[in-house]
Amino acid sequence: MKRSRSVGASSPLNGIGKQDGDPRRKRKLAEISQALNVTPVDVAVLRRMAISEGGLLTDEIRCKVWPRLLNVPTDILPEKSEEVERENNKDYNQVLLDVQRSLRRFPPGMPDEQREGLQEELIDIILRVLGRNTQLHYYQGYHDIVVTFLLVLGERLATALVEKLSTHHLRDFMDPTMDNTKHILNYLMPIIERVNPEVHDFMQQAEVGTIFALSWLITWFGHVLSDFRHVVRLYDFFLACHPLMPIYFAAVIVQYREDEVLDCECDMASVHHLLSQIPQDLPYETLISRAGDLFVQFPPSELAREAAQQYSQQMAASTFKDFDLTPEQQRPDTVLRRRRRERQALKGAAAGVMVATAQPSTARRFVRLAVMGLTVALGAAALTLVNTALEWAPKLDLHLFP
Repeated sequence: MKRSRSVGASSPLNGIGKQDGDPRRKRKLAEISQALNVTPVDVAVLRRMAISEGGLLTDEIRCKVWPRLLNVPTDILPEKSEEVERENNKDYNQVLLDVQRSLRRFPPGMPDEQREGLQEELIDIILRVLGRNTQLHYYQGYHDIVVTFLLVLGERLATALVEKLSTHHLRDFMDPTMDNTKHILNYLMPIIERVNPEVHDFMQQAEVGTIFALSWLITWFGHVLSDFRHVVRLYDFFLACHPLMPIYFAAVIVQYREDEVLDCECDMASVHHLLSQIPQDLPYETLISRAGDLFVQFPPSELAREAAQQYSQQMAASTFKDFDLTPEQQRPDTVLRRRRRERQALKGAAAGVMVATAQPSTARRFVRLAVMGLTVALGAAALTLVNTALEWAPKLDLHLFP
C-alpha cells in the first residue's frame, strides 16, 4: 500500500502554543475522549467541542472527530484508494495548474520531495471525487479546501471526507454555473444590515457588492489565511455548524473592521481593496463566538427573502434625502461620516435611557460569549436548524446533523 506523504497528526503545526498544564485544555481533552468512547459516539458533544474556544486542539483529534461530524464511517473505507485516470480527464489540466500554484498552502520548510508527493495526492483526491460524482463541477479554489483535509487526515481519509463535503456543504459551489454561489453571497449584506446599518449603507453607497468575499466563502478562508492553525480552527467550526456559517463569519469580519471601512473613501475600488486584504491577526475566537450569536439571532430562514431580492435591488443615490444637499456636501463619504457623527451623538444622549431599559441578561450573554467562546446552548441551537438547511439545500443529508 502506498504510504501517504501527508502531514496528518504528526504535523509540527500541532501543539504550537500548547500548554500542557492548562486545566481547561485537559478538561476539553477528557470530554472529547469520553464522547468518542461511548456507544453510540456522542456527536452532539463533539460538535460543541469543535465550536467552543480552541476547537479540536490537535490534528490527531481531528482525524477522529471530523469523520464523526460528517457522518463518514471510517471502518468500512477501502484500504487502498483506486487509481485515478488522468489521461483525457476534462478537469486534469486546470486542477494541475491550481495545484502547482498552491505552494503557500504547505508548511514552510517542508522538503520539496514531500511537498511534490502531497501535490500528486491532492490531484488524485480531486479527480477521484469528481470522477465518482459526475454531477459535480470543479471550481478554482476547491483545491484550497481539499489540501487542508489532506494535510490533516492523509489521502485515504481525506478522500472520503472531501467527497461527503462536496455533495453537501460545498454542493452549491460545484454547479455548472455560479448562480447558487452568488445566491449564498447575497446573504452577506442582510446580515451586515442587521448588525451595523451604518456599515451596510456605506458599502451599498460604494457599490462594492460582495465579490470581495467570494474566495473566503468558496475556500472556507483557506486561500486567504496564511497560518494553518487558523485555517483548521475555522474548519472545526464550519464542520460542526450549518453549511451557511462561513457567510456569517464573513459578516463578522466586516463588522470587526467597521472603523477601517467607514474611514475609507466611499467608492467601489477603495472599499473592495480594503476588504479583500484580510488581516492575518484577527481575534478568531471572538469572531467565531460572534458568528454563532448572529446565526442564532438571524437564522437563514429569516434572511432568505432578502437574499433572493438582492439580484433585483438597485441603489440610486437620488432616492436618499441625504443627497438633497448643497453640491459641496454631496460626496457620499462626507455624508455618511456626518451621519455617523449624528448617530454617535444620539447614542450618547440616549445612554441614560438605554441603561434603564436594556435587557441585562442579553448584555451579560454577549460579554460571556466574547470572553469564553460559544456556549453549550449555541451547539444545541445549531443542531435544531436542519429544516432551515433543507429550505435552501433540499438534497442535504439529515445524517449530517445526527
